[in-house]
Amino acid sequence: MGDVVPETKESEMLKIYGVPISVHTRKVVVAAIEKRIPYQNEPVIPFNPPAGWAELSPTGKIPVMADGDFVLQDSSVICTYLERTYPAHPLYPQGTRDHVRALWFEEYADGTVFREIIHGLFFQKIIRPNILKLATDAGVIDGILDKAVPTVFGYLERSLTGDHLAGDRFGIADVATMSNLINFHYLGYQIDPDFYPKLAVYFEAQLRHPSIRTALAAEQTVAASMGLDQAFARDLAAA
Repeated sequence: MGDVVPETKESEMLKIYGVPISVHTRKVVVAAIEKRIPYQNEPVIPFNPPAGWAELSPTGKIPVMADGDFVLQDSSVICTYLERTYPAHPLYPQGTRDHVRALWFEEYADGTVFREIIHGLFFQKIIRPNILKLATDAGVIDGILDKAVPTVFGYLERSLTGDHLAGDRFGIADVATMSNLINFHYLGYQIDPDFYPKLAVYFEAQLRHPSIRTALAAEQTVAASMGLDQAFARDLAAA
């Protein structure tokens, strides 16, 4: 199965503002690729935003989407807009139970997985030393790995009853969850198959989904410039 190639449309190309290695920016990028929506990525870094950024992002956060003169913030809001505006190649299941399950895992990934694991690790290992020029707090990292990871990964492990987190095909629950797990690996960690066998298999399988592969290929340069561990992505490219 080859990489997803976005279909062209006559309307102005969608713009996605945010550095592509951001969990939430990647989520929108993968959604656009999966839905075959042409897009242009403007790699905004919140710590060093461009002039006029406050007009586009009242919170100062990424991502922001511009579809012509229509501007939206927040990855979940943006993905809902893409789903309703470009209904082909749906990301949200149609059945009520699968649909709300997908919404739950999207929220769990954006909130709990990101806030309790990925944000703290990324801040300590990348933002503090490289951008803020401050020392990494090893105690914070140990606390996340010892307490948050078993709780969160344990829940995801128990929740996996099939190939996908919600419904029977790749969708928003997988997009949001995988975007977090990718950054976990970028930071040099791996999902321990002895403790989380289903989650480890899930990650490897979803990593090979065409839209995930396409997004990872597009962000390689940025990942390298930030000194992120790309071993898992190189292994994927060689597969």
